[in-house]
Amino acid sequence: MNYPRSLWYVGAWTRDLVPGKPLGIQILGEPIVIWRSITDKLTALEDRCVHRLAPLSLGRCQGEEIRCMYHGLVYDRSGAVIEIPGQDVIPPQAKVRSYPIVERHSWVWVWMGDAAAADETLIPPAVGLDDPDYILGHGQLDYAAEARLINDNLLDFSHLSYVHANSFGADEQWARERPKVIPLARGVRVERWITVQPGTPGRDYSHPVEQYSRYDFLLPGILLMMTGAFPVGTKGKLDGGSPDFNLAIGGVTFTSQAVTPLTAKTSRYFFSWGPHHKHGDAALRDALMVIADKAFAEDRTMIEAQQRVIDATPDPRIMPTSADRAVTLFNQLVAKQLRQEETLFAKARAS
Repeated sequence: MNYPRSLWYVGAWTRDLVPGKPLGIQILGEPIVIWRSITDKLTALEDRCVHRLAPLSLGRCQGEEIRCMYHGLVYDRSGAVIEIPGQDVIPPQAKVRSYPIVERHSWVWVWMGDAAAADETLIPPAVGLDDPDYILGHGQLDYAAEARLINDNLLDFSHLSYVHANSFGADEQWARERPKVIPLARGVRVERWITVQPGTPGRDYSHPVEQYSRYDFLLPGILLMMTGAFPVGTKGKLDGGSPDFNLAIGGVTFTSQAVTPLTAKTSRYFFSWGPHHKHGDAALRDALMVIADKAFAEDRTMIEAQQRVIDATPDPRIMPTSADRAVTLFNQLVAKQLRQEETLFAKARAS
C-alpha cells in the first residue's frame, strides 16, 4: 500500500467507543483493536493474539487490560502478555505492537509509523461535534475503492457539475471556473467564489448571492471546509480574495472529512457538516445531512465504478486536465512524504 505511515489516520468516531468494548478496525492493511478503559484511557494494539492469531477485538476488556477470549492470554496497554492461563513463564517475545492513539475533534487518531516519532502537533485542526460554534451532523461510508481515488475526488470539485447536479444543485460554474489553489506545508488550500441562485438545495435564498468556500486538504487525507454567502459584488470588491465570515449574510457552514485507507482496495470516509449557530439550527443541520448522504452516495457509485475500470485495465494511465492542479500538488506532497520515510527507513536498516 503506497501511503505514508508517519501520519495520524482517523480510526473511528470517539462516540463509537463504548467503554469496555473492543473495536476492531483496519488501517493501511493492519488489523488494530482499540478500546476505552475504565479510567477513560484509549489503547490501540495489533489485533492478533501471539498464541494462535485470534483477533483481540473479540476479547474482553478487564480494567486497563484486554483478554483474548480464545485461550485467555491477557495483554497490558503496551501490548505485552502479562498472563497465560496455566503457565507461569511468559516468553519475552509474547508481545504485540502498540500504536500511539489520540482522541481529538471527536475522532480517534492512530499513528501508523514509528511510535517514537509520533507528534500530536501534526494532527489536522478539524472541528469536533462538540464545537460550540457549529451544529454538526456526522456519518461515515465504506468504499470498495482505494483511498487515493477518494482524495482525488475531494481535491477536484469540477465534478460537482455532473455527479452532484441533483444533490448539491451544482451548475456548470463548478466545472468551467477554476478555483484558486494555494500550496501549504502539509497540504493544499482551495478557494472558490460562485454565484448561487434561489432554489439551490439546502440554501434558502430569495435572491442571488455570491458563495465563497475555502478548504484545506491536509495529509493524510483530511478536508476542512468553510462556506458562506455574501451579497453579489463582494467578490469584485475583494478582487477575488478571502472574505470576513463575520460579514456573511447566511449559509456559513463547516465540514470536516477524513479518508482512511483500510486495505489496498477498501477505504472508510468519515464526515461531519452543519451550520454555524448564527446561521442555522438543528433542522438545517438535518436538511444538510440529507443532502450530504445523497451526494456522498453519488460519489461512492462513481468512485467504485472507477476502481473496477482501473482493475480491469492493463497499465491504467490518466490524462490530467487544468482542473487537476490541487490533485497534482497533493499527490506530489504524498510522494515527497514517502521518499522521506523510505530514506529514514534505509538509514535505520543500515545502522
